[in-house]
Amino acid sequence: MQVTLRPWQKKDRFILAALANNIKIWNNVRDRLPHPYTIKHARAFIKYCRSQDPPHVLAIDVNGQLAGCIGLELQDDISRISAELGYWIGEPYWGRGVATEAVKQMLEYTFETFPVVSRIYAKVFEYNIASMKILEKNGFHLESIQKKSVIKNNEIIDEHIWVKSR
Repeated sequence: MQVTLRPWQKKDRFILAALANNIKIWNNVRDRLPHPYTIKHARAFIKYCRSQDPPHVLAIDVNGQLAGCIGLELQDDISRISAELGYWIGEPYWGRGVATEAVKQMLEYTFETFPVVSRIYAKVFEYNIASMKILEKNGFHLESIQKKSVIKNNEIIDEHIWVKSR
């Protein structure tokens, strides 16, 4: 299985909409990912990603097929040495090591492309054990658990902060 990260392409919009329009994905990401997820959402997202120079939100391919998304929110001002990592994988690709490999590649890309970034962190909902395992396999450590700090599906839950330094 070949996992690669690449810039988004306009033609990705149809597969992106099909993969992202999944409540199981939405349940593990921020509410700003729309649900339901439409072609219109995909088109706007890809346009945003294609405007980045250098890109910091990339498509995840498996054997030449779009399989998910991975990206950074680069911080600014006094936090400019930090970046928040986020990712999701389309359900047909779950359980195959895709996310683990994508995170590994994104770490390499980040440290090569954004030399000021020395700290990458990811925020994970308390029930997303699979994501925590992916981060742990990539050398992240659990820095903190913010008790009852976020709301998802009208439930107040803990958020786990995982960190990796350069």
